[in-house]
Amino acid sequence: MNYARFDLVTLNLFIEVARTGSITRGAQQSNLAMAAASKRISDLETHLGARLLYRHANGVTLTDAGHTCFQHALGILQDVDKMSGALSDFAAGSRGQVRIWANTSAITQFLPDDLTRFRREHPGIRISLEERNSGDVVAAVRENRADIGLFADRTAVGDVEVFDYRKDQLVLIVSQDHPLATHASVALADALDYEFVSLSEATSLAERLRAECSRLEKPLKLSIQVRSFDAVCRMVMVGLGIGVLPYLAAEPHVRSMGLKLITLTDDWAERTLLLALRSTLAPPMPVRLLASSLSADAARAIKLSNSV
Repeated sequence: MNYARFDLVTLNLFIEVARTGSITRGAQQSNLAMAAASKRISDLETHLGARLLYRHANGVTLTDAGHTCFQHALGILQDVDKMSGALSDFAAGSRGQVRIWANTSAITQFLPDDLTRFRREHPGIRISLEERNSGDVVAAVRENRADIGLFADRTAVGDVEVFDYRKDQLVLIVSQDHPLATHASVALADALDYEFVSLSEATSLAERLRAECSRLEKPLKLSIQVRSFDAVCRMVMVGLGIGVLPYLAAEPHVRSMGLKLITLTDDWAERTLLLALRSTLAPPMPVRLLASSLSADAARAIKLSNSV
């Protein structure tokens, strides 16, 4: 079957002709000229190899083949209407999928509440979330493996568009019997006399700590490296060192493990978590909605980019 021989305009015309019993009235209902409508009906009969209409002086009636064609044409156009309605949900942003890559700090501290609120407002949008290091997050957005990236400042960003997401505060974590446990606040320089438990070298937090040690020209006495915030706290709990973690991520572990949080007085301890998009110009509607929900800066930029 050559599907190119069929078109929706002709099928709709045939339905109107069948319903009105007149090619003239069917043409009017379809906004077609009489001659064009008559040719479309004749061409349809030729393509199908069957007579569809009995033509009379006062109109037309359907042949048996015409009745069959009418039922199938009606079903086809109903399916097209259903398809259009379903796809309009995607165009409106009420359905679809968004791929997010985010660092551990964003996932642990902020994303659960942010995504819960967003899904409550947009239940038809599915979210695929990957937990990765900040550098990998930016690379994924740049290479179209992620639609939205959430990562720490001081990460090289290249040609992606970047907006503020949230602020977080880094704190020092020590055991209750550690010599620093009596302090309410401390500078990193004073803590570097002790051994540290750190995240893996590729994480933005470990890179930040190394950079500050280099700036202070004091070595980082690294006791052990682990892969999660929970593991850092457990190592600190058993006396393998002290650690630096975001306050909101560390606080639940500190309470459950009986650890002590100490404020870091250094300016670098206040971080900005950022949101990355490949472009704010005409992103898919689900991406536009989620990015705007996560960042007021991104919302303004998206609105401005798409206002022309």
